[in-house]
Parts: sequence; structure tokens; C-alpha cells
Amino acid sequence: MSHDRDDTPDAQDFGVEITTAEEPEEVADTTLGGYFLAHDRPPAFEGPDGHPYTVSIEVEKVPDLRNPYEGYLVFPRWAQNGLGIVGHVETPTLWRGRSREEVHWAAGESSLPDVQSHLNAAIQRKALR
Repeated sequence: MSHDRDDTPDAQDFGVEITTAEEPEEVADTTLGGYFLAHDRPPAFEGPDGHPYTVSIEVEKVPDLRNPYEGYLVFPRWAQNGLGIVGHVETPTLWRGRSREEVHWAAGESSLPDVQSHLNAAIQRKALR
């Protein structure tokens, strides 16, 4: 018995969706966490003092039973030639949460313009001391 090629059932006849390899979905780098994921490095900023900075998310355990973790940003200041860290500024506590991951996630949701604002405020606070 011969079958016509058109009569042969294929995977779609059984409700199976056929997909082809697609390009990986691009990660938006408009948030701090998105930037880290998309570029595998921290974003760089220019401070109002003219120095270059990068940023890291810091999460610490604290003795608060409701929110035992808190997070803040540290901005290492780089030498003008980029060959080393010559100082830093940091924010006060910006996020609190029940787990390290929760706080880290909340920090990662910050937009890059908000991170720049935190840097500007940290530099201003340090200048007032």
C-alpha cells in the first residue's frame, strides 16, 4: 500500500507545536539588573564631580526580624585614566526585605537614571562632610 506524502500525518496533526531555534531574547539594559544581565558588567556613570564611577549592589543581614536584609549601592570612583579605584561613595539603605534575593531583585529593578540620581546625591552628601 502506498501513501501519498500529503496523507502522512505530521507532528502538527497531533497538536505538537514545531519551533525552530530562535535568537535569544534580548535583555533590556534600562534597569540596573537588566544592564548586569545584558552586558555581564556594571554600568559606568560620570559623577557631577567629573570622575568616572561604576556601581555594585550590596546586601547585608541586619537584626530586623521583619526585614532581615537591607540593600544599598556602592559607587567605586575610578582614576581618570581608568587604571584603578581611588575612592568610593555609597547610598544609605534603599531597600529592605525578607531575603537577600528579594532585596537584590528590588535593587536590580532600579532604572539607570535613578541610579545616576543616587550617585549624584551620594557625592553631594560626601562633599558636605
